[in-house]
Order: sequence, then structure tokens, then C-alpha cells
Amino acid sequence: MMAGFGNGTRRYPRSRGRTWSRSGPDRATLGIVGVICAVAGFFVLGIILGPVAIVCGWLGMGRSWGGARPLPALIAVVLGAIDTLLAVIWLAGTSPMGNGLL
Repeated sequence: MMAGFGNGTRRYPRSRGRTWSRSGPDRATLGIVGVICAVAGFFVLGIILGPVAIVCGWLGMGRSWGGARPLPALIAVVLGAIDTLLAVIWLAGTSPMGNGLL
């Protein structure tokens, strides 16, 4: 007797409803990594570590502004934005204003 075509006898309960890998970093870890990047960005490589902190914080918040937000992830986003803004202002202040004519 044949089983239904395409319907095997085994079911895979983990194949439905799970859209991401469970082996990646969790949200709390991403928030903490974001805070560390933001704090380090105030001292070195702020133009790089600031956006990294924003991305880690955003992913740590679950990619949404609604709902319960973990505090380290929110701190990472805010400090990363401040860090990036300060780095852009610093870079704009060090560039010559005469387009290289002076």
C-alpha cells in the first residue's frame, strides 16, 4: 500500500514556524555588544563603531520600536547615534573649506 504522494510518514515539527537559525547570537548579547561598540567608539574609530552599535542595538531590540525593549539595546542605539553624529561633525571640522585651493 502506498502512502500519499508527497506526504511522508515522518513529520518534521521543527521545519514549520521557525524562520531563523537558533545558533546565532541572542538579543541580549547583541545589546551588550552594541553598548561596548558605542563606548569604544567614543575613543577610537567612532565613524565605524557608531553605526555598528546602532545595528547591534536595533537587532537586539528585535527590529521594532514597539513592545518591550531591552535596556542595553536601547542604550546601544542612542549612544551609537551620538557617537556617529560626533564623528561626522569631527570629520567635517577637519576638512579644508576652500576645496583644496588654499
